[in-house]
Amino acid sequence: MPFSGDWKALGGFERRVVGAAFLGWSLDAFDFFLLVFVMKDVARTFGVGLVTVTMALFLTLAARPVGALLFGRLADRFGRRPVLMAVMALYPLFAFLSALAPSIGSFLLLRGLFGVAMGGEWGAGASLVMESVPPRCRGFVSGLLQAGYPFGYLLAALAYALLYPVTGWRGLLMLGILPAFVVFFVRRGVPESAAFSEGRKSPVPSFSATVRRFWKVGAFAILLMTAFNVLGHGTQDLYPTLLESRRGLSPKTVGGLAVLYNTGAIMGGIVLGTLSERIGRRRAIWLASLMAIALLPLWGFGGSLAAIAAGSFLMQCAVQGAWGVVPAYLNELSPPAIRGTFPGVVYQTGNLLAAATAPLEAHLAKVAGGRLDLALVAVAGGAALAIALLIGRGPEQRGERLHCHEV
Repeated sequence: MPFSGDWKALGGFERRVVGAAFLGWSLDAFDFFLLVFVMKDVARTFGVGLVTVTMALFLTLAARPVGALLFGRLADRFGRRPVLMAVMALYPLFAFLSALAPSIGSFLLLRGLFGVAMGGEWGAGASLVMESVPPRCRGFVSGLLQAGYPFGYLLAALAYALLYPVTGWRGLLMLGILPAFVVFFVRRGVPESAAFSEGRKSPVPSFSATVRRFWKVGAFAILLMTAFNVLGHGTQDLYPTLLESRRGLSPKTVGGLAVLYNTGAIMGGIVLGTLSERIGRRRAIWLASLMAIALLPLWGFGGSLAAIAAGSFLMQCAVQGAWGVVPAYLNELSPPAIRGTFPGVVYQTGNLLAAATAPLEAHLAKVAGGRLDLALVAVAGGAALAIALLIGRGPEQRGERLHCHEV
């Protein structure tokens, strides 16, 4: 197996850390993407249009930076492990409550609160993992960790395909409570990062001073993550809607295709993450973004079921292949004193700036006479090009020692 050596290089506690963070991110995405499959049903229940329901996606994404900053500061002060446990208890609670919402207003509010808790998960989990594993394994582990996101999408697709006819949209969203049970695993089997424990013995620079010192790196990372999030959400969030409304596919077929293209996403993340350890983080991201651009015609305009399957599979290989490098790349760029905060905040601020992606695509489709395929291709192509241009001029610190204080 090409990646067995990377996995075998991890010790027992390191594997538990990776497993906990993978599960946290997977189930986080599971809760988020359950809504993607049932937006039309939510709109019908509350008597509103699809554009109104896409505001739930907007609010979830827009609230993430708040959670990333709040829980990131707590992670830098009290540790990655307790914060990871806290957010993994909170976001399932809000996901479950949103299934019980009596009105569109309360539904949107609860999805916003879900976004706050969701925003804290990635930063705490990624910093805990990257500070815990050997440097030579970061690329592989980065791809594996980020593969949790499409794996969660895959679980959501399976749930939609198999359970939706029985549960309806409210019952499907109630499954969002399941991730809360992972907290017990984290509590029993996952240690705090040694880098954080060592860093507590040293004086910690002020947050504001650190931000002033590294603001250029932060600004670059936010721009890059904005393009990443536009590409990711632009190729995922309304894609099931495109397959149903434009291609006329059944929910069962759409669910099956989602399983297929998320399998491609998982493979792409692990392969490109591992490859980044050999060719560099920037080069791996650049290669994946160009692959995404080349695949746009097949992905967006494929007519037969075989073409749709091939295009969606290969596109998500490329998109999530680029994403597979992100956890290692951002943690290596991060100022040591605020590693619990920096990766999550820049990632989720990019989410905030990209939060209007789904409403934008819906609006562009309306302007184009209902051509949702044209809207998705235009948005995804622009985002992939932006990533290629930005990463081509960006910094890289592959192999950087991850400590938790300034040196």
